[in-house]
Amino acid sequence: MASKNFVLDTNVLIENPKCIQALRNGQDNNIHIPYTVLTELDKLKRDPRLGHVVAQAVTTILADPDVHIFPPGGSALPLATDESPDDRILREVSHHPLADPILVTNDRILQLKARVSGISCEGYRDSVPFQSESQIYTGFVEDDEEPVPNSFRWEAGTPVFHGPDGPKPIGYTHEIWGLKPRTVYQNLALELMLNPSLDLVSVQSEAGYGKTFLALAAALYLTLERKDNPFKRIYLIKPVVEIGAKMGYLPGDIDEKMGPYVRYITDLLLKLHELRPANRIFQDPQGDVLRLNPKRFIIQPIAYIRGMNLENCVVVVDEMQNLSRGETRALLTRMGEGVKCFCLGDTRQVDNPYLNESNNGLNWTVKKLKGYKNYAHMVLKGEKSRGPITDIVLKSKL
Repeated sequence: MASKNFVLDTNVLIENPKCIQALRNGQDNNIHIPYTVLTELDKLKRDPRLGHVVAQAVTTILADPDVHIFPPGGSALPLATDESPDDRILREVSHHPLADPILVTNDRILQLKARVSGISCEGYRDSVPFQSESQIYTGFVEDDEEPVPNSFRWEAGTPVFHGPDGPKPIGYTHEIWGLKPRTVYQNLALELMLNPSLDLVSVQSEAGYGKTFLALAAALYLTLERKDNPFKRIYLIKPVVEIGAKMGYLPGDIDEKMGPYVRYITDLLLKLHELRPANRIFQDPQGDVLRLNPKRFIIQPIAYIRGMNLENCVVVVDEMQNLSRGETRALLTRMGEGVKCFCLGDTRQVDNPYLNESNNGLNWTVKKLKGYKNYAHMVLKGEKSRGPITDIVLKSKL
């Protein structure tokens, strides 16, 4: 069978940086990359949303010495400033002596232009979306893998926790603060949050799988119910990043300014309060308007965390994917004695314009702390989320 000459477009490398190995199929086929594609990658590397994917693509190209890159234009291919990148790619393919080149692109317009130019063209359908470390490492290990400290493994249909005390089957269901887990993954997340050997637990999931609700329930249990613990206060820390149109300046003190950003936290606390009274976290539990008691529950903007020393408390960091690596380090180094910290987020929902799926606080936490004896990570998943509308949105990949 004759080797094929595949010429890769920019979008194919961006959608799946591993496409080179797949298309090469061992040593059966040849891979070619137009110089214009390198120029486009050079521009895209400055995009905070795509820079990490571009880096992967470039690393893959550099690691394969057999990838042939078309040299920049010379006398046979003069540079032209009025050409689109697509037209330049087609000219490069036409001017380089390849036997039956096949342009691989998912750009439908470029596919039509290739047809007009008499160049064979194929789409690349095996696109694999980028996954961050916090998505790849789910908290579970396979049967043939060495257990990561504080990870789970399925054994005979039962999740087994490999913690500091050795393998422990989790055949029971937690119930804290009137809350029963809806899925086995929620139950295992509570197992981690309530484990006295774990100081730091991170949880990754898409919207609606209950990570914040679980963390707040665990925080209430640890601070208000258990008598043998040092936790006297709950801190809720959240980066303030707006989605969509900006609201502009908000009047009032810190609590009033933070109000619109943490309204959902108050709603979740009221829901837990209805399941089981949590009077001590409110200033006036019998009043018409429930206000949080600053001696028990504090909502803290990340901007005010530097210089603080947190001790004997439970810290819930929500939307951690919107923290930078520096902010994450500044926050976690504020943790003193007697602190239990829950880091929550979804690296697929980065709203900070200067961060991306790879370069964010949650992903850096998993990447750097995985394997430490007092840290654990869990990816929540399941068939049902917060409601039927969210269910269909998640299933449809909207």
